Amino acid sequence: MTPQDRLAVTSAPISEVIAGRWSPRSFDVAIEVPEAKLTAALEAARWAASAANTQPWRFIVARRGTPEHEAIVENLLGFNQLWAVTAAALIVNVAETQTDDGTELRWAEYDLGQAAATLALQAHKDGLHVHQMGGFDPEGLHAAFGLSARQRVVSVTALGVLAAPEALPDEKLRAREVAPRERKSLEEIVLVNA
Repeated sequence: MTPQDRLAVTSAPISEVIAGRWSPRSFDVAIEVPEAKLTAALEAARWAASAANTQPWRFIVARRGTPEHEAIVENLLGFNQLWAVTAAALIVNVAETQTDDGTELRWAEYDLGQAAATLALQAHKDGLHVHQMGGFDPEGLHAAFGLSARQRVVSVTALGVLAAPEALPDEKLRAREVAPRERKSLEEIVLVNA
Protein backbone atom coordinates (compact mmCIF):
# COMPACT_ATOMS: atom_id res chain seq x y z
CA MET A 1 0.00 0.00 0.00
CA THR A 2 1.31 3.41 -0.98
CA PRO A 3 0.03 6.91 -0.15
CA GLN A 4 -1.29 7.08 -3.74
CA ASP A 5 -3.52 4.09 -2.93
CA ARG A 6 -5.16 6.18 -0.21
CA LEU A 7 -6.16 9.18 -2.35
CA ALA A 8 -9.73 10.25 -1.65
CA VAL A 9 -12.31 9.69 -4.37
CA THR A 10 -13.98 13.09 -4.51
CA SER A 11 -17.14 14.43 -6.15
CA ALA A 12 -15.23 17.50 -7.39
CA PRO A 13 -11.53 18.13 -8.01
CA ILE A 14 -9.65 19.21 -4.87
CA SER A 15 -6.02 19.80 -3.93
CA GLU A 16 -3.98 16.61 -4.01
CA VAL A 17 -2.56 17.57 -0.59
CA ILE A 18 -6.10 17.46 0.81
CA ALA A 19 -7.15 14.36 -1.15
CA GLY A 20 -4.03 12.51 -0.03
CA ARG A 21 -4.26 13.39 3.65
CA TRP A 22 -5.38 10.48 5.79
CA SER A 23 -4.80 9.35 9.36
CA PRO A 24 -2.52 6.30 9.55
CA ARG A 25 -1.62 4.50 12.74
CA SER A 26 1.56 2.85 11.51
CA PHE A 27 4.69 4.99 11.86
CA ASP A 28 8.27 4.01 11.01
CA VAL A 29 10.27 3.81 14.25
CA ALA A 30 13.58 3.83 12.36
CA ILE A 31 13.02 7.29 10.89
CA GLU A 32 13.17 10.56 12.79
CA VAL A 33 11.29 13.51 11.36
CA PRO A 34 13.71 16.15 10.07
CA GLU A 35 13.57 19.21 12.32
CA ALA A 36 13.00 21.47 9.31
CA LYS A 37 9.80 19.57 8.42
CA LEU A 38 8.51 19.60 11.99
CA THR A 39 9.25 23.32 12.23
CA ALA A 40 7.48 23.91 8.89
CA ALA A 41 4.36 22.13 10.18
CA LEU A 42 4.36 24.26 13.34
CA GLU A 43 4.99 27.40 11.27
CA ALA A 44 1.99 26.56 9.08
CA ALA A 45 -0.12 26.21 12.23
CA ARG A 46 1.16 29.59 13.40
CA TRP A 47 -0.28 31.20 10.26
CA ALA A 48 -3.77 29.71 10.58
CA ALA A 49 -6.75 32.04 10.75
CA SER A 50 -8.21 32.97 14.14
CA ALA A 51 -11.02 35.13 15.50
CA ALA A 52 -9.79 38.72 15.98
CA ASN A 53 -6.28 37.34 15.32
CA THR A 54 -6.11 36.06 18.91
CA GLN A 55 -4.03 33.00 17.91
CA PRO A 56 -5.17 30.95 20.93
CA TRP A 57 -3.30 27.79 19.97
CA ARG A 58 -0.44 26.37 21.99
CA PHE A 59 1.48 23.17 21.31
CA ILE A 60 3.46 20.75 23.42
CA VAL A 61 5.86 18.97 21.05
CA ALA A 62 7.48 15.76 22.28
CA ARG A 63 9.90 13.69 20.24
CA ARG A 64 10.03 9.90 20.49
CA GLY A 65 12.47 8.77 23.15
CA THR A 66 11.93 11.73 25.49
CA PRO A 67 10.21 11.69 28.89
CA GLU A 68 7.65 14.12 27.47
CA HIS A 69 6.72 11.70 24.67
CA GLU A 70 6.36 8.95 27.26
CA ALA A 71 4.14 11.19 29.43
CA ILE A 72 1.83 11.78 26.50
CA VAL A 73 1.66 8.06 25.65
CA GLU A 74 0.83 7.28 29.29
CA ASN A 75 -2.20 9.57 29.01
CA LEU A 76 -3.55 8.07 25.78
CA LEU A 77 -6.54 5.74 26.00
CA GLY A 78 -7.26 2.32 24.52
CA PHE A 79 -5.71 1.38 21.20
CA ASN A 80 -4.06 4.79 20.94
CA GLN A 81 -1.37 3.67 23.39
CA LEU A 82 -0.55 0.67 21.19
CA TRP A 83 0.19 2.53 17.99
CA ALA A 84 0.95 6.16 18.90
CA VAL A 85 4.08 5.21 20.82
CA THR A 86 5.78 4.73 17.43
CA ALA A 87 5.10 8.28 16.20
CA ALA A 88 8.26 10.36 15.78
CA ALA A 89 6.53 13.23 17.57
CA LEU A 90 3.40 13.64 19.65
CA ILE A 91 1.88 17.09 19.79
CA VAL A 92 -0.60 18.09 22.48
CA ASN A 93 -2.95 20.71 21.05
CA VAL A 94 -3.92 23.25 23.71
CA ALA A 95 -6.46 26.09 23.49
CA GLU A 96 -5.92 29.31 25.45
CA THR A 97 -9.52 29.89 26.52
CA GLN A 98 -9.03 33.34 28.10
CA THR A 99 -6.89 36.40 27.61
CA ASP A 100 -4.49 37.61 30.31
CA ASP A 101 -7.24 39.85 31.71
CA GLY A 102 -9.75 36.96 31.92
CA THR A 103 -11.78 37.71 28.79
CA GLU A 104 -13.26 34.51 27.35
CA LEU A 105 -11.93 33.51 23.94
CA ARG A 106 -15.18 31.97 22.68
CA TRP A 107 -13.70 30.58 19.46
CA ALA A 108 -10.44 29.25 20.93
CA GLU A 109 -11.13 25.58 20.29
CA TYR A 110 -12.37 26.27 16.76
CA ASP A 111 -9.26 28.32 16.03
CA LEU A 112 -7.03 25.60 17.48
CA GLY A 113 -8.76 23.11 15.16
CA GLN A 114 -7.90 25.30 12.18
CA ALA A 115 -4.28 25.46 13.30
CA ALA A 116 -4.11 21.67 13.80
CA ALA A 117 -5.63 21.09 10.35
CA THR A 118 -3.15 23.50 8.78
CA LEU A 119 -0.31 21.69 10.56
CA ALA A 120 -1.58 18.37 9.19
CA LEU A 121 -1.76 19.64 5.61
CA GLN A 122 1.76 21.10 5.73
CA ALA A 123 3.10 17.87 7.21
CA HIS A 124 1.40 15.87 4.45
CA LYS A 125 2.79 18.20 1.78
CA ASP A 126 6.26 17.48 3.19
CA GLY A 127 5.83 13.70 3.02
CA LEU A 128 4.83 13.16 6.65
CA HIS A 129 1.61 11.81 8.10
CA VAL A 130 -0.43 12.79 11.12
CA HIS A 131 -3.23 11.21 13.09
CA GLN A 132 -5.39 13.41 15.32
CA MET A 133 -6.66 11.79 18.51
CA GLY A 134 -9.44 12.49 20.96
CA GLY A 135 -8.83 9.36 23.05
CA PHE A 136 -6.71 10.68 25.91
CA ASP A 137 -6.96 11.78 29.53
CA PRO A 138 -7.12 15.60 29.41
CA GLU A 139 -6.68 16.01 33.16
CA GLY A 140 -3.63 13.76 33.09
CA LEU A 141 -2.00 15.77 30.31
CA HIS A 142 -2.95 19.03 32.01
CA ALA A 143 -1.19 17.90 35.17
CA ALA A 144 1.79 16.31 33.40
CA PHE A 145 2.67 19.58 31.70
CA GLY A 146 1.63 22.02 34.42
CA LEU A 147 -0.93 23.82 32.29
CA SER A 148 -2.87 26.78 33.68
CA ALA A 149 -6.60 26.87 34.37
CA ARG A 150 -7.20 28.87 31.19
CA GLN A 151 -5.49 26.25 29.00
CA ARG A 152 -7.61 23.35 27.70
CA VAL A 153 -6.15 20.21 26.12
CA VAL A 154 -8.29 19.58 23.04
CA SER A 155 -6.52 16.89 21.01
CA VAL A 156 -3.25 15.06 20.46
CA THR A 157 -1.50 14.75 17.10
CA ALA A 158 0.78 11.84 16.22
CA LEU A 159 3.27 12.80 13.50
CA GLY A 160 5.81 10.71 11.66
CA VAL A 161 6.81 8.79 8.57
CA LEU A 162 4.41 6.15 7.29
CA ALA A 163 5.24 2.48 7.92
CA ALA A 164 3.63 -0.65 6.50
CA PRO A 165 0.35 -1.77 8.11
CA GLU A 166 2.08 -5.01 9.10
CA ALA A 167 4.17 -3.04 11.61
CA LEU A 168 1.09 -2.51 13.78
CA PRO A 169 0.91 -4.79 16.85
CA ASP A 170 -2.74 -5.75 16.56
CA GLU A 171 -4.92 -7.30 13.83
CA LYS A 172 -7.78 -4.87 14.46
CA LEU A 173 -5.41 -1.94 13.93
CA ARG A 174 -3.98 -3.51 10.77
CA ALA A 175 -7.51 -3.94 9.38
CA ARG A 176 -8.35 -0.29 10.09
CA GLU A 177 -5.15 0.82 8.38
CA VAL A 178 -6.16 -0.68 5.03
CA ALA A 179 -9.94 -0.20 5.25
CA PRO A 180 -11.49 1.88 2.47
CA ARG A 181 -11.72 5.60 3.15
CA GLU A 182 -15.29 6.75 3.60
CA ARG A 183 -16.99 10.12 3.88
CA LYS A 184 -20.59 11.24 3.99
CA SER A 185 -21.86 12.67 0.70
CA LEU A 186 -22.14 16.40 0.09
CA GLU A 187 -25.92 15.99 0.19
CA GLU A 188 -25.65 14.71 3.76
CA ILE A 189 -23.43 17.48 5.08
CA VAL A 190 -24.67 20.59 3.22
CA LEU A 191 -27.88 21.58 5.01
CA VAL A 192 -28.77 24.47 2.69
CA ASN A 193 -27.27 25.21 -0.73
CA ALA A 194 -29.48 28.02 -2.11
